[in-house]
Amino acid sequence: MVSSATTIERTAKTERITKETSVIVEVNIDGTGKTTIKTGLPFYDHLVASIGKHANIDIILTAESKDSIIHHLVEDISIALSQTIDKALGDRSNIMRFGYAMVPMDESLAYVTIDLVKRQFYVIQLKLSRDTVEGIPTEDIEHFIRSFAQNLNACTHIIVEYGDNDHHKIESVIKAFAVSLRMAASIDEKSEGVPSTKGAM
Repeated sequence: MVSSATTIERTAKTERITKETSVIVEVNIDGTGKTTIKTGLPFYDHLVASIGKHANIDIILTAESKDSIIHHLVEDISIALSQTIDKALGDRSNIMRFGYAMVPMDESLAYVTIDLVKRQFYVIQLKLSRDTVEGIPTEDIEHFIRSFAQNLNACTHIIVEYGDNDHHKIESVIKAFAVSLRMAASIDEKSEGVPSTKGAM
């Protein structure tokens, strides 16, 4: 449900079709966390579903690889999803703008801070040590998160504070990101217009 502070539906759809992949994404920022994810990669299905669940964003995402190269599929999923969220946020009027979260996953702890200003910048420290996680090359997981931050049109800091299990580190990062995004994208009932002293993002 869209807050009374805004009458604009914060929804968007993106189709990213290349010679390497086909990705179609629909999001509703003001959803309830319902997701339908089909990427052909179970671990990525889980990661994207976790973003939707903990950010309270409805996500429908289908992705298909045309060249059977995981790196290409992972990259295009990330780009399409983050660009769709960016599009759905519109001019970002009346939002809280800033979000932050610290999330544990067993022995691992990650924190994420987001400023939904329309200036791209990111710092990412995942501290992963294994070559693969759930059958996915670690470098592709890092690329997924980096591509997401690059295309969200925001300032994002993602830090794994500590941990031993790389799966747990990734889970804590994704959930901390989702909670931060949920906070930053939420409607501020007390504000009017773009949340910046400049009057523009």
